[in-house]
Amino acid sequence: MADDWHTLASPDEIPSPALLVYPDRVAENIRRMIAALGQAERLRPHVKTHKMAEIVQMQIKAGIGKFKCATIAEAEMLGQAGARDVLLANQPVGPNVDRLLGLAGWFRDVRFSTIADDAGAVGALAEAAQAAGITLPVWLDLDPGMGRTGIALGQAAVTLYKLIDQLPGVEPAGLHLYDGHLHDNDPTQRLAKWQAMMDAVRAFRAELEAAGLQVPSVVAGGTPTFPFHAQHTDHECSPGTTLLWDFGYRDKFPDLDYQQAAMLLARVISKPGGDSITLDLGHKSVAAENPHPRVQVIGLDDAEPVVHSEEHLTLRTARAAELKVGDCLYGIPRHICPTVALYDRAHVIRGGKLAGQWPITARARKLTY
Repeated sequence: MADDWHTLASPDEIPSPALLVYPDRVAENIRRMIAALGQAERLRPHVKTHKMAEIVQMQIKAGIGKFKCATIAEAEMLGQAGARDVLLANQPVGPNVDRLLGLAGWFRDVRFSTIADDAGAVGALAEAAQAAGITLPVWLDLDPGMGRTGIALGQAAVTLYKLIDQLPGVEPAGLHLYDGHLHDNDPTQRLAKWQAMMDAVRAFRAELEAAGLQVPSVVAGGTPTFPFHAQHTDHECSPGTTLLWDFGYRDKFPDLDYQQAAMLLARVISKPGGDSITLDLGHKSVAAENPHPRVQVIGLDDAEPVVHSEEHLTLRTARAAELKVGDCLYGIPRHICPTVALYDRAHVIRGGKLAGQWPITARARKLTY
């Protein structure tokens, strides 16, 4: 494959900084995700990475009907895009309870569900759902060791699952767990830790079933453990970064084979010193929550960050003398998900040419509901 696949024939058509998306590569990543499972039915991809209806529709066309999301806006975007099954993977509280139920009432052909790890939240959700004339599927959110959300495996979790089973207005959908703490570079070590975690999860599921409780399904994993859930379980799998990819996961998980399907277009806007260049790629254009390098600039392998501020990224490179103000450069973000959320649109590139623009619809905090 040519190393210049990302290059634009006419970059002057696109102002920088800009997010570029390559649909042919997105389609190949979708194909690889399905191939990892052998069927599309077990996929429930997370949309937080891209937030775009057009990519959802590409997945639907490939046979994927179930999706996972992080926000009410993402859930609404999925309903608008034609998804048939939408899991909101954040426990709704406050106004978000009525927002979710509003979606469920409006998109009658879509199965909306959510997660819960707290009895009070389950009670509030059940009461509101019953008042709305809706029975909402609820997944018990388990903490498999990450310590972010979810209830610990044990009797309290059994009691909460029973509550979901008993209260009118909600019904148990199964178990949900996110094992993002399993991110060893070595896949053998990652697999060993995953197997230990899964032994506990299987034992917990067996305990529920022995108590006469149905566990219809399990939604589990993100990208790093996707191959394990795919190969060794019957779980629904929820990778997200696999759709666009980034250098953070590419370098950390060489066992995962996905194509870079999104890039950043930047330009040299100043040359403050003999060995330095400044790009229009500040905190507002590439995710800045990670240490440097936050972006890998193609062709500048020796680049060292000097200053990174709201609108500027100054790099020191031996190639500075070769570059002039106005030159275009291409970059791969370390973390694609929050980077996408910094843009209101993606420029669609096919065969090196601008083919259109896709709105980043669900970067908004609210659409209709």
